Amino acid sequence: MRAWFLFLASLLAAPVWAAHGYALWGDLKYSPEFAHFEYVNPAAPKGGELRLVSNLRVSTFDKYNPFTIKGNAPAYLSGLLFDSLLTSSLDETGSGYGLLAQDVEVAPDGLSAVFRLRPQARFHNGDPVLGADVKHSFETLMGPFASPGYKTILEDVAGLDLIDERSVRFRFKRQNRELPLTVGGLPIFSRKWGMEAGKAKPFDQVVMDIPIGSGPYRIGPVNFGKDITYLRDPAYWARDLNVRRGTANFDRITVKIYKDNTARLEALKAGEFDLMRFFSAGDWARRVNGKRFKTGELVKGEFRHKLASGFQSYVLNTRRDKLKDIRVREALGLAMDYEWMNRQMFYNSYDRVVGLFGNTDCQASGPPSPQELALLEPWRGKVPDAVWGPMYRPPRTDGASSLRANLRRARDLLTQAGWQVRDGALRNAKGEAFVLEYLDSNESGSRTVSPWIRNLEKLGIKLNYRGVDFALYQQRLQKFDFEMASLAYQGTLTPGQEFADLFGSKTADVEDSGNHAGVKSPAVDAMITRMTGAKTKEDLLPACRALERIIAHSHYLIPQWTSSTHRIAYNAWRLAMPAQMPPYAQSEAWAIDTWWSRGK
Repeated sequence: MRAWFLFLASLLAAPVWAAHGYALWGDLKYSPEFAHFEYVNPAAPKGGELRLVSNLRVSTFDKYNPFTIKGNAPAYLSGLLFDSLLTSSLDETGSGYGLLAQDVEVAPDGLSAVFRLRPQARFHNGDPVLGADVKHSFETLMGPFASPGYKTILEDVAGLDLIDERSVRFRFKRQNRELPLTVGGLPIFSRKWGMEAGKAKPFDQVVMDIPIGSGPYRIGPVNFGKDITYLRDPAYWARDLNVRRGTANFDRITVKIYKDNTARLEALKAGEFDLMRFFSAGDWARRVNGKRFKTGELVKGEFRHKLASGFQSYVLNTRRDKLKDIRVREALGLAMDYEWMNRQMFYNSYDRVVGLFGNTDCQASGPPSPQELALLEPWRGKVPDAVWGPMYRPPRTDGASSLRANLRRARDLLTQAGWQVRDGALRNAKGEAFVLEYLDSNESGSRTVSPWIRNLEKLGIKLNYRGVDFALYQQRLQKFDFEMASLAYQGTLTPGQEFADLFGSKTADVEDSGNHAGVKSPAVDAMITRMTGAKTKEDLLPACRALERIIAHSHYLIPQWTSSTHRIAYNAWRLAMPAQMPPYAQSEAWAIDTWWSRGK
């Protein structure tokens, strides 16, 4: 589900129409006659195997349906098995080019979009991809058994009409620049998936049925608890299409599953798989070494990108009484000494996250502009007063600032909120001690949060680290059964309706939504509506900057850290890659999509 959000974020656009694609604010980079994307090797040989490690911290998977709530699907399944009407390019932002659809036409009033399917498009079972399949996919994802995030993202889609066998029209409730590409990014699957004795099963019962998609790979051999292999379809219908030329080069993609990070790292050093992305600065600096690195078989590569920095954060669940008060949430953030952590634990390899839109045009800075003030003024008294001042900056402990001063400020805020130290603990008026649980599924999380735990103890707060396996972690997040957790929100250069899932009032009580903080703010809803309804970039920027100010100053999130490079260790003897990484690529997706085998 989240992988689809990331794909969607790369597509969001405004109503600038071209027959072969759809673009944000300006022209598409590639003309209708383009032969291939510039960042691929169109002559890349087909063959060989790419051995990956699962990017999910699970011991196994229990379904092949990635679109329902319960259970875990294998890593990378959705992107490899399911094509969509449009596909994005990785060297421009806010663009989509025809994949299943040979063209897209947006109505002059922006209230509908027509897609015409390619006659050659085929599912894995040989059936043609028809308008009825698009309609079935859309209605299923909008139905009661699909992950609820789809309903939020598609909230402004009124419906879908079949024009003819290979033409569909999506109707929109209002003019929204992103909707043609939102629907263009939906995964399309066959109406026959989940059929039993000629009758369709409820979608939540489509669990281990082999998906019938139209993507370049199919499910191959499976060893439950160990690995899954995807096999390239040699008859893939789009293998010679310009948007697919030079991609899907491996005959086999095997995804191996390991129970913990130490096992993954040792397996990489032993040559058991070919590529691994690193998120731990400590691992990258001290533990990515060994014989195979010395011989040059394994290589450490840092690839600089231009992606939005995202907003990886500690998320505070405001559904819990102790976290409802903004002063309490701010105090928790003041006790975090990021500068010490970056020096002592992260080898100064990270930058601090500030808001939602780092490294994008939407990033707010300084005081609000006149345009932002005009949007914020109706909400005076209903959002923090600090919103009208300079953009929020996380507290520092270097230079003129200090941890001691931050802790004094935190103590004052907690006192104002009714919490005082009595009998060796911070207590409220009822005498209840302030005890907070941090939920995590990463074995390294305890080490990272330990300095924070010590600082909070000075305020009388007890922060308990609760490590659980990934399946339980995911289940508790889905049900909002946590007080604090760490989440890596991917950024976007083209923000839109996905922020209604992350922060919209309607999703706060919807299980498995992205609104983990439980945000219920009419002001936030209003800014998201202005963002999605923006007709020009000049309309978009004040709305997204105002949204960033409200969220940041409300302290729903305690910002963590980000990196401007992808850290990847890979097998240089077995793998080859294009000369340049496209600037807007996610690292594993770039390798899966465009690298090729050296035949070793």
